[in-house]
Order: sequence, then structure tokens, then C-alpha cells
Amino acid sequence: MLKEFKDFVMRGNVLDLAVAVVIGAAFTAIVSSLVDAVITPLLLTPALKFAHLENIEQLHWGAVKWGSFVSAIIKFVIIAFILFLIVKGFKSLEKKKVPSATAPTATEQLLADILAELKKKPNV
Repeated sequence: MLKEFKDFVMRGNVLDLAVAVVIGAAFTAIVSSLVDAVITPLLLTPALKFAHLENIEQLHWGAVKWGSFVSAIIKFVIIAFILFLIVKGFKSLEKKKVPSATAPTATEQLLADILAELKKKPNV
């Protein structure tokens, strides 16, 4: 059972997924900080003429915290766009990969020799 678990964890897909989750969490924290501390206040503060906006949670209308909602939308758009660029980049790299030329196998070589001999004979 331990060997099966080790084989499962050591497969490339599982390791790639684990790395992607860790990087995604770190990237999300960076984007959240950027949006909460820089982008949203720059967009909303001048329009609403708030001189002392310290927290995005202060933007509300009654019980509706629309500042948090706008911030979440901006975060989603930024993260989705960056992930789109990453996936597009990897797909373009996959297209550029050229399969390496390998020597024909013994069977392929034998079939090529047979075809060459058949082409030499006149049609009967």
C-alpha cells in the first residue's frame, strides 16, 4: 500500500498539480494585495471623493459592501487573464515541439525493403 501511494504521488501529474496549487495560492495573494491596496482605491476613491479610505470594506451602501464586490471582480479578471496567457504560452510551446527523427525499427526497415523490391519488378 505504501508503494502504491509513493507511485501515485510521484506521477508527474500529481506533482505538477501540487506545484500549481501552491503557485496559484501565492499568486492570488499577490493579486489580492495589489487590487485591495492599489487598484480599487485608485479607481473608486476619486470618483466618490473619499479622502480617508483606509479599507475597501468602508465602501458600502447600506448593508451592501459593493467595494468588496468590485474588488473581487477585478481580482477574478486579472487572475483569469494571467492564467489565459500562461495556458496560451504553454500551448504555443507544445506546437513548436518537433518530434525527433528516430531510426526505423527492424519491421519498418523490412517493409521498406520489400516495397523497394516490389517496385523493381515489372507488373505481371
